[in-house]
Amino acid sequence: MVRAGAVSLSLAAAVCATAPAMAGGDPSGGRNPEPTGRGTKPTVVLVHGAFADASGWNAVVERLQHRGYPVVAPPNPLRGVLSDSAYVASVLKSIKGPIVLAGHSYGGAVISQAAAGNANVKALVYVSAFMPDVGENPATLSTKFTGSDLGTALRPVPYTDGTNSGTDLYIQNEKFHSVFAADLPEAQTRVMAVEQRPVAQAGFAQNATKAAWRTIPSWFIVAKNDKAIAPDLERFEAKRAKSHTVEVDSSHVAMMSQPDLVADKIRDAAHATVGK
Repeated sequence: MVRAGAVSLSLAAAVCATAPAMAGGDPSGGRNPEPTGRGTKPTVVLVHGAFADASGWNAVVERLQHRGYPVVAPPNPLRGVLSDSAYVASVLKSIKGPIVLAGHSYGGAVISQAAAGNANVKALVYVSAFMPDVGENPATLSTKFTGSDLGTALRPVPYTDGTNSGTDLYIQNEKFHSVFAADLPEAQTRVMAVEQRPVAQAGFAQNATKAAWRTIPSWFIVAKNDKAIAPDLERFEAKRAKSHTVEVDSSHVAMMSQPDLVADKIRDAAHATVGK
């Protein structure tokens, strides 16, 4: 994910997770039994980030399903914050009952916009994510702090879909492991690099028009070894939103390298907000 002149709008724009390895055995590890007497569990909706698809959440989905949670993991179109959030918002409207909405990376910007005005969304969970306020976008947020190596890892590719044209951003295959998933096996990240989905560069310049985290309780998982989004940016966002925050020794893809912790934080959000 760079071409001179395009970098300023895409430096922190490309954020990723992709296909994980599934853990065997009891995914819960026998920890944290569900409380009783709390009624129907909320639906957990998981939104992936750039250069990814929903399979990046596989290990978390497995753990949540084991605990009886209904889960939806829709495709994120990766065309721009405004259009992507409109799509996710339409998915949310199709779900009855309370929702816990989680977003990884660029998916955090999408859920911040998509959840606004939906009374069924009871909690937001951000996993090493962008969390823009109104008037901000991932590109401008990325300039606030150092610590990301993403800018030099981007590979821009022109595209046309027959109607529109623009530039897609890919991660250079040889830099994928070190920048995005350094705590996963290199054999796995080589496959992830080949299968990555591009994200439209122009979409990262779109300013958020809504910030659902200002009215909906939020949880934030800061990845201390993140080289895609600066950990200090994640800390800044979480503090600004007064999120329930935990820091984890993880690369950018905490939901893949530490799925137990991520699933537990999603369950914490569900326990704290269901019935409200």
